Amino acid sequence: MKKTANNNLYFSVSDHDPSDKARLQRMTAEFKMGFHFLKRLKKERVVSFFGSHLDKEDEKEYKQARALAKMLVKQGMVVLTGGGPGIMEAANRGALEAGGRSLGLNLEFPDGEQRNKYVKESADFHYLFVRRMMLAHAAQAYVFFPGGFGTLDEFFEISTLITTKKLHYAIPVVLVGRDYWQSLKQWLEAFPMKKYQAISAKEFSFWKIVDNEKEAFELLKDISPYYFRHESV
Repeated sequence: MKKTANNNLYFSVSDHDPSDKARLQRMTAEFKMGFHFLKRLKKERVVSFFGSHLDKEDEKEYKQARALAKMLVKQGMVVLTGGGPGIMEAANRGALEAGGRSLGLNLEFPDGEQRNKYVKESADFHYLFVRRMMLAHAAQAYVFFPGGFGTLDEFFEISTLITTKKLHYAIPVVLVGRDYWQSLKQWLEAFPMKKYQAISAKEFSFWKIVDNEKEAFELLKDISPYYFRHESV
């Protein structure tokens, strides 16, 4: 630990205990690996899919994600997911069935990986926040289906990055499932916006809530490839 000229304290890497240093090295390695993996998408139009890992193939949301992925691939786009089951599997499956590129950024779990069998290009991550950043960084559009804490975490992070201008404000954020997403919007308008004045009406403007995959496709079919690497360094 050292002092600056104005007596502020700062830490160097050598001040960290061995376990912290190992974590820093692993984080750095994962970031390098992730950005290297995403280089293959530099000239592509990429759509990142998010949603529940619990959805099964006979459920409405699974069918919608699968169908939407097929439509996007036929439009020349690449489908990117977290590589796991549920909505992620559905999107990867639809992309593969339509003859397109199906990519997954997988998360390691204590009991092993959860990569679905429809992922054909993949990278594995230990740290959730690194994987989440890669899913955001790579895409020119984001599609969210209903989900749990993980989906909401990813949704609010993307929303925060857009409102703080770390992502391009015009980047599409499409929310499939009006019942689910409209109820969240109503709560945000009633409490964080109106009662507590913690957010503004403008911060809802980039959301597009739709009922089904056909409406989602109409919003996504003409996305630009030029939002890639849009965030500040």
